[in-house]
Amino acid sequence: MINVGPRCRIILDNDWAGDPDGLIGLAHHALSPANRIIAVTSSLTNPMFGPPDGMAREGADLAEDLLRVLKLPDLAPVHAGSDAPFTGQPRNTAAAQAIVDAVRAGAIADMPTVLVCAGPLTNVADALLLEPDIAASFTLAWVGGAAANEDEYNYHTDPAAARFVLDNQQLAVWQFPMETYRQVVISVAQLDYSLRNAGAGGAWLWERFNSLKVPDFVKFGPLWCLGDSAPLVVTGLDDVTSRFEETGSSPSRRTYTSVDSRLIIADFFARLQLHSHAG
Repeated sequence: MINVGPRCRIILDNDWAGDPDGLIGLAHHALSPANRIIAVTSSLTNPMFGPPDGMAREGADLAEDLLRVLKLPDLAPVHAGSDAPFTGQPRNTAAAQAIVDAVRAGAIADMPTVLVCAGPLTNVADALLLEPDIAASFTLAWVGGAAANEDEYNYHTDPAAARFVLDNQQLAVWQFPMETYRQVVISVAQLDYSLRNAGAGGAWLWERFNSLKVPDFVKFGPLWCLGDSAPLVVTGLDDVTSRFEETGSSPSRRTYTSVDSRLIIADFFARLQLHSHAG
């Protein structure tokens, strides 16, 4: 197989106990040789998934279990954050401290550090409040926000955290808003077939989708959004076939307006299949 070398260090933050598309993104990043995961952190979930108490820890357990099933060497531990939204007061959670430590370690490395957050920005806000000086040492790739931010899931789950993080003028931000991340879509039939035929990792993910508990008013259609995988174009893949608008260069501020959905989805299932055959 063609040897692909790492090009960036990755911190992954998400509400892993929420929509399982986040776990697809975790598996994709873990299987991608172009990045090196240095920390994984778990955040609170939206109340639509049930009472929030214990959900950050539950998400951390799910992420750890998936990484165990994939049987990849030298994987970073998973740290849970708070189950409560950002308060504006310092909280030294395990997740916040893990982000601080990973960014500081990355500052002396020979590759850039990208913090991929595909959920609420709670843990990122807690880390930046604990140690403001780390803001200039990493790029935030955030799946969230929209033209009307209040209506978007990740923003709405913790708007105070989103405002605190995005207002930081020392922080480079590459944003994948709702209008963009919803482009990463797959048919339920393809998702079902592809996961069930991709070894232990695929079977584990298939079970997460089929056991997802949601309110009765949520009705599933024939498509499933895998929007949490959108940042793969700036980590494990390349954004040469994507488009973005640049609003600042120091620090970098980008809003991605399109991503190559075919590339992202095809690469994930190819890597999952290759990994299942190798195991």
